[in-house]
Amino acid sequence: MMQRKTSISEKEKIIFIINPVSGTGKTDKLEYLIQHHVNPEDFIPEIIKTRYKGHAAEITGKAIKEGVQKIIAVGGDGTVNEIASELVGREAFLGIIPHGSGNGLARHLGIPLKSEMALNVLNSGKIKRMDVGKVNNRFFFCTCGTGFDARVGKMFDKLGGRGFIKYVRTVIREFLTYRPKKYKICIDGKKYKQEAFLVTIANAGQWGNNAYIAPGAKIDDGLLDICIFKPFPRFKSVILGLRLFSRTIDRSKYLDVFKGREITIQRKKNIRMHLDGEPFKMKHHVKVTILPKSLKVIVPG
Repeated sequence: MMQRKTSISEKEKIIFIINPVSGTGKTDKLEYLIQHHVNPEDFIPEIIKTRYKGHAAEITGKAIKEGVQKIIAVGGDGTVNEIASELVGREAFLGIIPHGSGNGLARHLGIPLKSEMALNVLNSGKIKRMDVGKVNNRFFFCTCGTGFDARVGKMFDKLGGRGFIKYVRTVIREFLTYRPKKYKICIDGKKYKQEAFLVTIANAGQWGNNAYIAPGAKIDDGLLDICIFKPFPRFKSVILGLRLFSRTIDRSKYLDVFKGREITIQRKKNIRMHLDGEPFKMKHHVKVTILPKSLKVIVPG
């Protein structure tokens, strides 16, 4: 458990970085909740709203230099990624107040989706060391992938709005036209050639919204789950979708799951990927590795 401070002089500064466009974009109530739920005997809260992409990373870097130990991401998995990427290998802790469309990492860690309850975790939670995935020179904390999920990530990002309903519409629209791609994949030295609907590399078990692509993934085992979704008949899509939400997709004959520490993915063309839902275009050769227990995160006690 986190130790309670008894002296006013020992109060600790805690920074909340709010992405005002995450989720539904309604963040006004959050400022009030932060001021009234953060324990005043322990913390002096400071609230900063991001104004542009990359701003959260800048705020985090400045806070680290100032010696702040607890930096709280208020947003979705993209916001968490931006802030957590600055904290990898450092002594400062990451806290999460989920306010995104999927909230995959928060769900995996058991952090409540209700802001009041998530704030209470900061008052009474514990510190957990979790693994971090690395794709070339970028970090991911929940999942990264290429194929259909990366395509959806790109198109969803273009919408300019957020929300689960918009995401579902994007999935359905893109599914009607998407075709599997051919990949060369190497997992800890073992090589595969595979046509795949998507390839997801999972540190945590789900994409978000409790859609579990890797039900057996553990966030602190020093391993990544490599999920290769093979082409499947379209009439099977509803059943496979239900399996994602019932945590049984790993029992499907259309999904191969491997565990590994070092993965390379190759295509003849540049590879479009997502890292925690955020789209990126990378060179035709991608290297993915695991950094064991290199991020401190506040989780329920």
